[in-house]
Amino acid sequence: MDVCNVCGLPKDLCVCQALATEEQKITISTEKRRFGKLATMVTGLDDKTINLKDLVKRLKSKLACGGTMKNGIIELQGSHIGRVRDELIKAGFKPESIVVKEIK
Repeated sequence: MDVCNVCGLPKDLCVCQALATEEQKITISTEKRRFGKLATMVTGLDDKTINLKDLVKRLKSKLACGGTMKNGIIELQGSHIGRVRDELIKAGFKPESIVVKEIK
């Protein structure tokens, strides 16, 4: 039987990720890149308790865009602020914990 390193419960009963999604302070912003292209940045996620690889894969699939994860920051190609927020809420994050910063 596989046991969680954080809470000590079996992997199928582990609630660490569910608890971690409620405690996060997430910031979604856009950033101008080379040649005037926009990138959506998602910061404030704890990569120790949340599986960021799965989250990046889900966001890229749902938003039909390219992206990556570097140093705990999710970078998505294009401006997807509203849709990223909706997908994070569907993934179990609290709407109150998500802050949106748009560039003008």
